[in-house]
Amino acid sequence: MSRIPTVSNAAWLSVIVLTLAACAEMAKLPIAAGSGPHPVLPAPHSTLLPTVNIAPAKGWPSGATPQAVEGTRVAAFASGLDHPRWLYVLPNGDVLVAETNAPPKPDDARGIRGWFMRLAMKDAGAGVPSANRITLLRDTDGDGVADVHSVLLEGLNSPFGMALVGNELFVANSDAVLRFPYTPGDTRISAPGTVVVALPAGPINHHWTKNLIATPDGSKLYVTVGSNSNVAERGMAEEVERAAIWEVDTRSGAHRIFASGLRNPNGLAWEPHSGALWTVVNERDEIGSDLVPDYMTSVREGAFYGWPYSYYGQHIDDRAKPQRLDLVAKAIAPDYALGPHTASLGLASSVGTSLPASFANGMFIGQHGSWNRRPHSGYKVIFVPFKDGQSAGASVDVLTGFLSEEGTAFGRPVGVVLDQRGALLVADDVGNVVWRVSALAGTPTSRGIP
Repeated sequence: MSRIPTVSNAAWLSVIVLTLAACAEMAKLPIAAGSGPHPVLPAPHSTLLPTVNIAPAKGWPSGATPQAVEGTRVAAFASGLDHPRWLYVLPNGDVLVAETNAPPKPDDARGIRGWFMRLAMKDAGAGVPSANRITLLRDTDGDGVADVHSVLLEGLNSPFGMALVGNELFVANSDAVLRFPYTPGDTRISAPGTVVVALPAGPINHHWTKNLIATPDGSKLYVTVGSNSNVAERGMAEEVERAAIWEVDTRSGAHRIFASGLRNPNGLAWEPHSGALWTVVNERDEIGSDLVPDYMTSVREGAFYGWPYSYYGQHIDDRAKPQRLDLVAKAIAPDYALGPHTASLGLASSVGTSLPASFANGMFIGQHGSWNRRPHSGYKVIFVPFKDGQSAGASVDVLTGFLSEEGTAFGRPVGVVLDQRGALLVADDVGNVVWRVSALAGTPTSRGIP
């Protein structure tokens, strides 16, 4: 049970009034206006309390599934999981799923405001304890359903990103990158992990999810480290080496900041044609339902993307004190907006997919869904087409139906990845399912007709 802070009747009245005022704030633009390479960015609209519009976690009714795009079908690859958030496919086809949630963060949300936010996140399905494990899923008969479930690693600390380099499996906990020995076919690893590099954490650890991806030659890891606040309201001393993507040497653990000013980067993917690193980023909250669009962007070495001083290039955020106009002048705009408050997390290149041919070249994006927008945004998986290594066109809905007509959440999509046969896997941390999207028989695909 959540503990209610002791406050006076006058304070409660103020809370109620402010809450009602926040609830009145509404989006004036459609999601499409805040999407694409040139999003509409209206004037900021701040409220004394943030707009809170949670889709309460409900789970899937028996036999229900999301709705898949035309030419495809969706079915459960694995169910009965414990808050599955991130996915990784091993070379032999085994699928790893991080069953995970936030670590203890005693200093992250204090006072009345913090209490409201904790209740809201719990209502959204984010209040369950972390299972702290990585489970291996194996489909031995090729029917698109995992018939082997095995705990590969346990006793972790809010694990998220995973990457295999040779015979070493790297795992990003909320506070460190660990290295484990791995032999092809393993269903359990009992050896202790070795710390490669410590990551910023501590009693706040506001954006705790740490993802990683290996370079093709395995010599480097790129690691996402989100900010420790919404817009540096705790001061920049709490943000040292955060809101950034690190470059880490896999052998020595030496690291440097590869790119900065990224409020909360999560998904990472290599764009196969250009070889560039791409990421999706959760932008800041509490300046209105129409701001700020989350985004997908190529990651330039040494680039600064604005946080906390500006957003979407050089649009100044007056809440950041003191301002750094010298840094704002260097801030570059991202490549592609994904709509405000969509909580875009998952990212996977579609190259090699066995879905219909229209999905042959682009990026799949898992949008976990909004809490700070009225009406809701996100709660779906989308596809952005690419051409010559760059985004090239409007996004397409791939997997929808995660919200009920009443505004409750059957599920919330997070990590996305292609399996060994080119189908799309989607981790659903509220539904406790990994969904598999595959082409219908007879549908032309980039691999021919299945």
